[in-house]
Amino acid sequence: MAENVVVVTGAGGFIGGHLVKRLLAEGKAVRAVDRKPFHEWYQLHADAENIVGDLSLIDCCQRVMDGGAEEVYHLAADMGGMGFIENNKTACMLSVLSSTHMLLAARAAGVGRYFYSSSACVYAADKQTETDVSPLREEDAYPAMPEDGYGWEKLFSERMARHFREDHGLATRVARYHNVYGPYGTWTGGREKAPAAACRKVALAVLSGSQEIEIWGDGEQTRSFTYIDDCVEGTVRLTRSEHAEPINVGSGALVSINQLYSIVQQIAGVKLRHRHVPGALGVRGRNSDNTRIRKELGWEPTHSLLDGLEATYRWIYDQAKAQLEGRAHQC
Repeated sequence: MAENVVVVTGAGGFIGGHLVKRLLAEGKAVRAVDRKPFHEWYQLHADAENIVGDLSLIDCCQRVMDGGAEEVYHLAADMGGMGFIENNKTACMLSVLSSTHMLLAARAAGVGRYFYSSSACVYAADKQTETDVSPLREEDAYPAMPEDGYGWEKLFSERMARHFREDHGLATRVARYHNVYGPYGTWTGGREKAPAAACRKVALAVLSGSQEIEIWGDGEQTRSFTYIDDCVEGTVRLTRSEHAEPINVGSGALVSINQLYSIVQQIAGVKLRHRHVPGALGVRGRNSDNTRIRKELGWEPTHSLLDGLEATYRWIYDQAKAQLEGRAHQC
């Protein structure tokens, strides 16, 4: 095991970029891996060892793990918001290749701790049929009825992580993320999640002078949203803890999608008409029960939705403005 060396997969993505920054600040030697070319990484940290590689291939995973590592954070996955995962089930399920090959490579390299990023999409659909949903406890993942495609891959990979721990002694840790959002993430193109989509729509309305935005469905579907700083903190705390079973990393503050859009408009200082249109909706309601994380880690997410959305909106507004100005210059 290479002490002080940490591997982060999916490092060019939203959560991965923030996690690499956190680990570098701790003085870790970070090996950051993503299949995207460097110019598509959301954050490219010069102090990390940055590698472009396809982790669906076992040879790539073995090269990344050459020499071992103190910790591995496996975040790499083909995923996005509800609009993406409902229409790309095959792509989502093929993430099982990187999940499998990274576990094999980590076991062979004698890794100290191995973190796997799962999702609240593993939870049984029949427990998420009402807007006023009971917060989901970790045991609510069984009997299994996860989100089709994406949720099934996540649940299967959770089980793999468990059995690698039981059969081979690999110290695996699993977090079930609940709707993570924040700056330096996907905000356009079809893979963005609800908070980023709301910020983009409101920002574009402000920039264009439009008085109306679209919302999928009736907007009464409910979720809890987790700010990126809380996600990173929970991830690191869990990885270094002695708690081996899957655990929720998510806010317990339930809001409707309509309320989410209202908060973003409050931040932007505008009041817009809502036009409700058909779209991918997912489950009717989903919230995080944080009883276990409080008990096991003595911690839970602390950032308010208002504060997190304000930082997210400001960043997305600047991105949208720069994009529009770039198009104007091209004309």
